[in-house]
Amino acid sequence: MNAQWKRIEAIIGNNESASLEHNVAAFYEHLLQTLTFPCEVTGIEDFQWEECYVLGGASPAEYKRLKKTQPSYCDNYELLTIEKEGFSEWMLFQGDDIGAIVKRKSDGKEFCLGLSELKGVDKKSANAKLLDDFSMFLMNSR
Repeated sequence: MNAQWKRIEAIIGNNESASLEHNVAAFYEHLLQTLTFPCEVTGIEDFQWEECYVLGGASPAEYKRLKKTQPSYCDNYELLTIEKEGFSEWMLFQGDDIGAIVKRKSDGKEFCLGLSELKGVDKKSANAKLLDDFSMFLMNSR
């Protein structure tokens, strides 16, 4: 078991019969106590709505227009807080993910995004490690 999974197991425990919902709740409580807010984050990879634009086949002009009103993985955000029951149309893992309340740095627009889809901008920070651990946990638990 690598160091990252040891950290994850220290948060959620070693109960293989625990539900995803139980483990996400344990992670949520840990993150509430250990994340420092606000912190700067960005997308790990293109958000679900952006896929057809990033991979090609859709209008670059339309993508540029939509990025003004919709969140983009290219944007930098301030992570303001997290919500266990957070939900939005932007979340890839609706119902399983933790909601991340963010404010886009370029224009101040606020969104609720999936926490597992975000990474810390300061890669050496404790926050970046926590966010990476949560993403790894959720991506591999579904």
